[in-house]
Amino acid sequence: LHPNYKEEYFMFFFSSRFLVEESGKNEGKVACFIKAPATALENLKCKIVNDTSSLVVDDAEELVSNVVRIECSDFQKAIPFPINIALPFTSCFRGNYREIVVKVTDGSFQSNYLTPVSLEGYQGTHKENFAEVKIYQLGVFSVMSRLKKETFTVPKIGLSQKLSVDSRISFSYPPETFGSPAPVQLKVQPIEPSLVSTLKARHDMYHAVVSTSALVYVQHSSAQPFNHPVTVTLPCPPNPEKKRQGEETEHVRAISATVKRVAMAHRARASMRKNGENLSDTLKLLGHRNKEEGWKVFDDVIIQNARNGLVSFELNEHLESFVVIRLSFLLENTLLLLFAQGLEEAVCSTMANVILYQKRENPYEIVVLLAASKELTWELQKLHEEGYFGPPEPTQQFPLKEGEQIHFRFQGNIFASENGKDFGKVHRLIFHSQRKPRLELQIKEVDEFGNHSSPHYKGTAVFYKVTREMITKKWEESLPCGDYQHQTPLRKLPLTLPKHEKLINRPRSTKRISSDASEAPWDSVLSWLAEELAEDDTSLLTLRFPVRRSLLQLLRLKCPDNLTQQIYEMLCCWKKTLPRSADTRRLLSRYLRQSGRRDLAQELRLKWQ
Repeated sequence: LHPNYKEEYFMFFFSSRFLVEESGKNEGKVACFIKAPATALENLKCKIVNDTSSLVVDDAEELVSNVVRIECSDFQKAIPFPINIALPFTSCFRGNYREIVVKVTDGSFQSNYLTPVSLEGYQGTHKENFAEVKIYQLGVFSVMSRLKKETFTVPKIGLSQKLSVDSRISFSYPPETFGSPAPVQLKVQPIEPSLVSTLKARHDMYHAVVSTSALVYVQHSSAQPFNHPVTVTLPCPPNPEKKRQGEETEHVRAISATVKRVAMAHRARASMRKNGENLSDTLKLLGHRNKEEGWKVFDDVIIQNARNGLVSFELNEHLESFVVIRLSFLLENTLLLLFAQGLEEAVCSTMANVILYQKRENPYEIVVLLAASKELTWELQKLHEEGYFGPPEPTQQFPLKEGEQIHFRFQGNIFASENGKDFGKVHRLIFHSQRKPRLELQIKEVDEFGNHSSPHYKGTAVFYKVTREMITKKWEESLPCGDYQHQTPLRKLPLTLPKHEKLINRPRSTKRISSDASEAPWDSVLSWLAEELAEDDTSLLTLRFPVRRSLLQLLRLKCPDNLTQQIYEMLCCWKKTLPRSADTRRLLSRYLRQSGRRDLAQELRLKWQ
């Protein structure tokens, strides 16, 4: 390095509150690494601003890093650009169709993208993922995973181009398709078969859909129309039923070649295959010229089946995006358009669940997190290893887009706090499919005398969905505009807290003195009875004393591990309800006999004598 340059890294240390939210450990977190002149480093400061992540992410993007703001602490001093920064990131699902870029957003929310010069680096002796870029301005930086863009230029002599993201997809431009060299930019969004199956399961009207091709996004030079049709080839998986039928026919054909007596069966199967081919699948091209016009079915485009599940067709005009749909039988165009809209929406969404678990050792500590439905089992297992368990069970799944928020608050006799002080506030989780949104909260009862007829304090966590469009674009306070809480809640989860016995600290000089001298022998009698009944493991419910059931529940909570004390407290409460004129000894003997303890009733009579 040049002697006037030195390499330093900035570490952003969370306050104690954010440490609890992120990891519960008192350690700093690396915001970024900066390589710049020493004089510039002295005037730079960076800060992690993950609360603003909804403002920096767009559709088809996935946030894979912290959101970091880098600014100059002294505006009178100029920064000698360019400087290098490296942002740590974690990307679980890369694939051939996606790429890692650094997104730079300025104060007016205008963004541009930088291609990293490197995606790996060292922190100490550990090799980690860092997106390193050269920057010419300060702002808000984030690492994104997005669909990979493929760019090429079509010369006047034509071009046959196979895409690097998927070599099965090709575009063939005949000579003189364009009057001058034309740049083309493409992106490919693969469609998982499970996504099509999910849409079909939700809506029976899409039962005819067998499979789809990938969603292809194209940008041609709009000033130049096509002079000749462009041939597009791409994969669209065949009907698995037809494939099995073909394999079955080939198997019969092999047997019939060696065993003559099954020749008739062979002809029958061959006839079946021939008829099956006549009733072939239908292929439809859907696309839109621009987003304003929306999706359209191009019935005049003839799509041909090629080998190995490939299909090809000719385009006579520019389409911004298109998809091929394979149908087992004809479907109305209106339903096809609805399917294409649903498909495009589902590609940008992730099915997610809210998990709210309590710590087994301390039920006053809870964790709330958003988990992708496909990772739910793994996330639950991880929480169990940390000591968190239900109930409640996770919510039913629901769709979330990148950057959408889940706001929640507690109702009933339970409220929560993130820092142990400010209870009763609204909490939020920002969804990013490759980052695990999570909050660790402390809960307690609102009214310690509430829910008096229940052994638990009861409350409900109410969850609301806040879309990116509902969030005010302000760096300082990116909160939803308007009151969203009048809307129907997205989900609700019930929550309980066990009641605990209140300990009363009395001075040592304080003594309990009975106001009635006759109470003293009764106290010893009831203590003796409690010990005798507890020795036989007698349940409170089997004793036939006229006391309320709620009292028995309260005594079990008050002395959960001391049956003798439970019975003694119950006998004392029963005795206090008797009028002064009552024959306590006779009544006590009667209830003991009704409880099946004639032996104790007889001993009581002898003891009293």
